[in-house]
Parts: sequence; C-alpha cells; structure tokens
Amino acid sequence: HTRGAVFGDALASMLDFAGYDVTREYYINDGGAQVDVLARSVYLRYLEAHGQEVAFEDGTYPGDYLIAVGQALKEKVGDSYLGKGEQFWLEDVREFSTLAMMELIREDLLALGVKMDVFYSEKSLYGTGLIEAAIEDLKSKGLIYQGVLEPPKGKKPEDWEPREQTLFRSTDHGDDVDRPVQKSDGSWTYFAPDIAYHYDKVQRGFDQLIDVFGADHGGYVKRMKAAVSALSYDKTSLDIKLTQLVKLFKNGEPFKMSKRAGTFVTLRDLVDQVGADATRFVMLTRKNDAPLDFDFDKVMEQTKENPVFYVQYAHARICSVMRKAQLAGVAVEDAVLQAADLAGLTDAAELTLAAKLAEFPRLIEIAARSNEPHRIAFYLYDLASEFHALWNKGNEQPELRFLQEGNLATSQAKIALIRATAVVISNGLGILGVQPAQEMR
Repeated sequence: HTRGAVFGDALASMLDFAGYDVTREYYINDGGAQVDVLARSVYLRYLEAHGQEVAFEDGTYPGDYLIAVGQALKEKVGDSYLGKGEQFWLEDVREFSTLAMMELIREDLLALGVKMDVFYSEKSLYGTGLIEAAIEDLKSKGLIYQGVLEPPKGKKPEDWEPREQTLFRSTDHGDDVDRPVQKSDGSWTYFAPDIAYHYDKVQRGFDQLIDVFGADHGGYVKRMKAAVSALSYDKTSLDIKLTQLVKLFKNGEPFKMSKRAGTFVTLRDLVDQVGADATRFVMLTRKNDAPLDFDFDKVMEQTKENPVFYVQYAHARICSVMRKAQLAGVAVEDAVLQAADLAGLTDAAELTLAAKLAEFPRLIEIAARSNEPHRIAFYLYDLASEFHALWNKGNEQPELRFLQEGNLATSQAKIALIRATAVVISNGLGILGVQPAQEMR
C-alpha cells in the first residue's frame, strides 16, 4: 500500500511537471462489507477495553492498531454497547471506525509527503442515485441485460448455482466475460459502485484516468477499462497501474508479515526507521509491476549500492563546491554561469555528463507518456554516476577540478556544468517527492 501511495504521488507530480492538469484522488473503501468487518473488529477491542476476554475469529482484523480505536470508542460511549446485538451498534461503530482509520491514513500520508486534492467516499455513492445513474447510462446504450453467467472455471458444478442477475455486457468493450452489477436479491455487486465512481469522473470532464491498484486486483483491469470505454464512448482513456508486493528484509533475513496475525509493518514504522526520502526513492527504483525488495540495512548504508544516498551525495558535493567557490570570490549566480563559455569543457567525462543532462527533457516526456516515474529514479542514479566519475577523475587530474585557481573563466565553465547537474537532480528528486541534500554528515 505504501508503494502504491508513493507511485501514485510521484506519477501525479511527474505529469504536473510535464504540463498536465492533474487531480489526485484517494478513493475511500468505506461502503462495502469489509467496513462491517472493521466495525466488528473494533467492537472486540471495545469489549477488551472493558476488561473482557475476546477471540478474533477468521475474517476479523486482529492488528494492534485497533486497540486505541477500541479504547477511544469506550471513552465516547461508555458501556452503552455492552451486551447488545450488533443491530444496536454496527452502524455507529462503522462510522466511528472509518473516521478513525481515515485520521490515521491522513497522518501517514502526511508523514510520507503524499498530498491529495480529493478524498472520495465510496459510501457517498450509495443511496444518492449515482450508482443507478451509471447503470442507467449503460442500459441506455444496450449494455445491461438479465442473464445467467457460466460457472467459474475450475469450480465443481455442485458448488455453483445458476442465478439470473443484472449483467453488464463488458465483452463488447474488450472484457473476457460479461460482469454482474446487481445480484439476484437486488443488492449491488462490488463492481457497481466502482462503475459509478468512474462514471462520476467522466461526468466531471476528466479526459485521462489513471488508477493505481495493488497487484491482487489484476483481474479487475479489463472490466474497469470496459466500463470507462462504454461510459465515455471511448473518449476517456483509463490506464490501470498495478503495484507489485514489497518484500521487506532485515539483517539479511526476510521480514515476515501477516495481516491475520496482526504482525505487519506499518507505513509509520518504515518512515520512522529510514525516513520519508529513502522510503519514497527505494519504492521507485523498480517498475511498478515488478516485485521490490526493501532492505532496511542497505537503505541506511552510505555506499553506491544505496541509490538514494548516491544521488543525494552528488547533490551535496555540488553544493559544497558552490560554497567553496563563493568563499574563493568566484561569482556563481545562475545568470553569470549561464553566460559562461563552455568551449573549454573537452574531457570525455565532462562531455558524457553534459550529454546525460541533455537527456532529461526527453526522458520526462517519455516517462509522462508511459506513466512510469521509475524512469526518473533510474536516470538520476545514472546522472549521479557520471558526476561522481568526473569528481573522481578530478582527484587524479588537477585540470579537471571544478575550481581552477587563477583561471576564473574556466572555473565558471566547470561550475556551470555541475550547477546544471544540481538543477536536474533537484528537479528529478522533486518529482519523486525527495528533498535534495545540501550536505551529507
């Protein structure tokens, strides 16, 4: 989930940088059956806060993060829910629990530097006519009908009963099978509010939609694309980005996580241990649909193997040179450096760095077109490598050092090159949501 948040935020920043008009939305899953499970789990913690022994059955959430929520519920309602059936408390506890979770989520997003323009509640779709309007739109296009689906592949016939349902003819828009939107008992399927949410986006005038899903939602891609295609007459594009799982490693060993047992690493744990900058950068060092290994030890190392350190170190080194130049009386304001004569930059290492800098505008264009912010992380690492190579070469060859005593024009030309490098690193890190380091301790 952290990876999805970082990826989505970096993607939005990159598109914004590339000139798109971007709105960041957080879709709150507060309208389905899982919110009832959350409420029942909080109720168990509420009973526990009253000193009762509780058992977490399969299907409830045993995580410690709900202990404080149960305690807060006790402080709010006292013992008024004790010994009562859930018909007396479920709705209220569901509302209370959702608000508590969203407060935690907003705090975590803030700690990670993720900003949202809109928090959109799934619950707001129910009972407001929005789901009905979306289904009616599809019906007016001849895409809604009553039918019976084939049994799922691999399921035994005795485990399946044919039931007539309200179906969306999603196969007309590229899906493998038609999809139910309303069950035989009249209740909506999970798919129906998702259709309504995207219908609302189309109605609000967005011409390009991007959804960030966890890898376990891969089966949802075709049906969601079919829905947006149908709702918008193929005028609105939908790109669905799946973020693969993150494997945590500590002390060289896999760090096991289990939601069921309540032993999982929270986003706040991660940020508190390694910082928001390292968390964000590492989450973007692989393409979103490739598995990612997050090694706590490597992220703390100050070596080339730690990409965020390596890029930050390049920026910090340049800042150090700029400070030394100013102390030496060399004018290094951007307007001055812009006018520097670069003809003397002829070494292969200098030209390679300049060529790498020239790739940046085109890289942004390609990355924005393909919705792939990881390309920027890769590029920054390569750019930092070229800079460090030039730095190291200068240690052996004095004529390549950035400050040339007694030769102001040459110094300014060399500093112009590395100042441009710092600008690109700063812009690239800004897109990724990482602060550029001014100095390294």
